[in-house]
Amino acid sequence: MVPGNFPRSVAAMSDSDVLASFACNPEATRGRLVKEPASPTRSDYQRDRDRIIHSRAFRRLQYKTQVFVFHEGDHYRTRLTHSIEVAQIARSICRQLGLNEDLAETLALAHDLGHTPFGHAGEDALGDAMAPYGGFDHNEQTFRHLTLLEERYYAFDGLNLTWETLEGIVKHNGPVSGARPSVKDFNENWDLELDTYASAEAQVAALSDDIAYNNHDIDDGLRAGLFTMEDLKAVPLVNEVFAEAEARADDSNRDRLKHEAVRRLINAMVHDVLRESKKRIDKHKPDSAEAVRRAGEPLIAFSVQMRNNERALRDFLFNRMYRHYKVNRMTSKARRVVKELFTLYMEEPECLPDLWQAKAKTGNDSARARHVADYIAGMTDRFALDEHRKIFDVQSKTQ
Repeated sequence: MVPGNFPRSVAAMSDSDVLASFACNPEATRGRLVKEPASPTRSDYQRDRDRIIHSRAFRRLQYKTQVFVFHEGDHYRTRLTHSIEVAQIARSICRQLGLNEDLAETLALAHDLGHTPFGHAGEDALGDAMAPYGGFDHNEQTFRHLTLLEERYYAFDGLNLTWETLEGIVKHNGPVSGARPSVKDFNENWDLELDTYASAEAQVAALSDDIAYNNHDIDDGLRAGLFTMEDLKAVPLVNEVFAEAEARADDSNRDRLKHEAVRRLINAMVHDVLRESKKRIDKHKPDSAEAVRRAGEPLIAFSVQMRNNERALRDFLFNRMYRHYKVNRMTSKARRVVKELFTLYMEEPECLPDLWQAKAKTGNDSARARHVADYIAGMTDRFALDEHRKIFDVQSKTQ
């Protein structure tokens, strides 16, 4: 396919005849670290996706939240619903650019597996606790789940995913310098080419994440009453989109107005990505996935104007939502739960379940801390709260 020409309709993205020349083709995958027979019914990227969906870490996303703790309402986003929404946006963008939908979906579904309970509050608390022991990073934790912590197969630890999937997980935000220890160690055995950009599919997944969480945090923030539609009129682009939706809305149904505006805002961002990406693809004329990696800049991107608009929206959400006093109260509790669990497990590893206890009692303090961090990071909001109650509430049953 000539670079810059995009198929009008793509029904089966695993078929090489419908992929752009610069897409990742499963027929040309660099394979898996541990060799396995090919699946007779699925491409390698489809198989990666299915392994992620069936993993323990993926199931736990149902009770891991982004901003609101799970018991605060049934309609707020969780890490699971967010990941599904990211995958939907990624597939839509890939379909228009002739990229591999299966790979982008795989990366979208996997990108949050390493998040702690209680969203960013939990990650901050675990990061502080792990500061003397090498720190904590949710992207590295995702990589640890995929390459080490999932224990489902006789032949290997982790999920033994394809090179392209692991590369996308590590490099979706661009080339990596100063790789975290788990990534660095793995890279010594299997070079992920950390100094290059990731595939176009990984770049799509990363931008889809931005589109999803910014827009859906608007929805959740309005639902929680942390700000109003009037407040949003101060945000560039958002004010225009809300005004367009309001011009056609029935004033008596503000809830539908909110959904219509968020839908239009997602659509505006997706179309901007498509326009800007096509310009960059036409400029670089990549003829292979390798050419995308060596382009020297992302080929999938927002325009400068949209990036500025997106940054303004993010600043608004940071000040009006993530730092709202109601959210601060919840995050204060979350940080305390994570910190106290970490301290207890480090000082009394015999309080851990048998399997984790055995791991924590081997090696030095840094090794113990990493095992404790793995255990806590894998917790859901609900499980972390239950564990904290069982351990620190003297009247609570321990089982």
